[in-house]
Amino acid sequence: MTDQAVTTIATEKVNLLDFDRQGLRDFFAQLGEKPYRAEQVMKWIYHRLEDNFENMTDVGKALRAKLEASCYVGPPKTLFDKGAADGTHKWLLGMDGGNAVEAVYIPEPTRGTLCVSSQVGCGLNCQFCSTATQGFNRNLSTSEVIGQMWVAAKYLGNVTHQNRRITNVVMMGMGEPLLNFDNVVKAMSLMRDDLGFGLASKRVTLSTAGMVPMIDKLSEVIDVSLAVSLHAANDELRTELVPLNKRYPIDELVGACRRWLERKPRTSITFEYTLMKGVNDQPEHARQLIKLMRRLPNCKVNLIPFNPFPGTRFERSGAETIRAFQTQLLNANVLTMLRRTRGDDIDAACGQLKGQVLDRTRRQAEFRKRLEEGASHAA
Repeated sequence: MTDQAVTTIATEKVNLLDFDRQGLRDFFAQLGEKPYRAEQVMKWIYHRLEDNFENMTDVGKALRAKLEASCYVGPPKTLFDKGAADGTHKWLLGMDGGNAVEAVYIPEPTRGTLCVSSQVGCGLNCQFCSTATQGFNRNLSTSEVIGQMWVAAKYLGNVTHQNRRITNVVMMGMGEPLLNFDNVVKAMSLMRDDLGFGLASKRVTLSTAGMVPMIDKLSEVIDVSLAVSLHAANDELRTELVPLNKRYPIDELVGACRRWLERKPRTSITFEYTLMKGVNDQPEHARQLIKLMRRLPNCKVNLIPFNPFPGTRFERSGAETIRAFQTQLLNANVLTMLRRTRGDDIDAACGQLKGQVLDRTRRQAEFRKRLEEGASHAA
């Protein structure tokens, strides 16, 4: 059989990682099988992290043969992985046609958090984010999103309900998750499903730059935690840093957040605020943020020291400035946390993720041109 023929057969098979529980039950019904068989297989895939049907010993031989002929369990291929001095671990995961995304695991004494990507590159153009400089290619499929968690769990020896190394997942990797709504929601349902990775709703967090209509839709279809990538509390500055703000300004974003809290009264929203030297770290910026947070009681702010990357015009705020900013918020009774920088020695810190993006925009080329011009001026 030729390589081309083998590829054709493989592409005709269905990747079971693309199905949530109901989708898998429906697929098994098409195979003429009882729904409980789908749930048996789902446990093998997510609880035991098994991708070989032959090893699914409580599944009959006839069904195993049928599965082998019609489907497969296909997580993304690991192109390389790298560990940081602080225990953070990063994977570069290959997609189609030379594209790749990054996923990051951050261990802490009481939890282990996996940062998952939702797009190849990013459809937005936030000015302080390394991913934005790579442009955008496409949305990830459900299997490519949940597959990042499958790969990390397999590597870490994460056994659901026994040795759970991954206790939290944040949709904060490459891409804007709400621009890939359906696939991300299906993947998060697998993270939450008892037959999947079995995480509680508060342990799965989606971070958005402020897709207002999709925030409303998300609150209606799944129970997860919400984080908002804010970075400025006045429209002029936020539009400069997060261009999406021009379409959905702060008042509209606050309105969506208030509706979220009305639908989910026991929850809180985290507002992420990256501190950049001389840009958004002054006392007046803190006062603006305090005023905004008073409109959203019981929510919290996560301060993130800017993580530099080659070619950026931004710098990290000084330690004293960061402490003063946090103190100003705390003195105003705004619950404020300071995120400790993790994995920056392997470019795995917040805002540093860069995969391999076959850019369909002009952003990557324009950024490279600026880098080259900067290098020539320096010379």
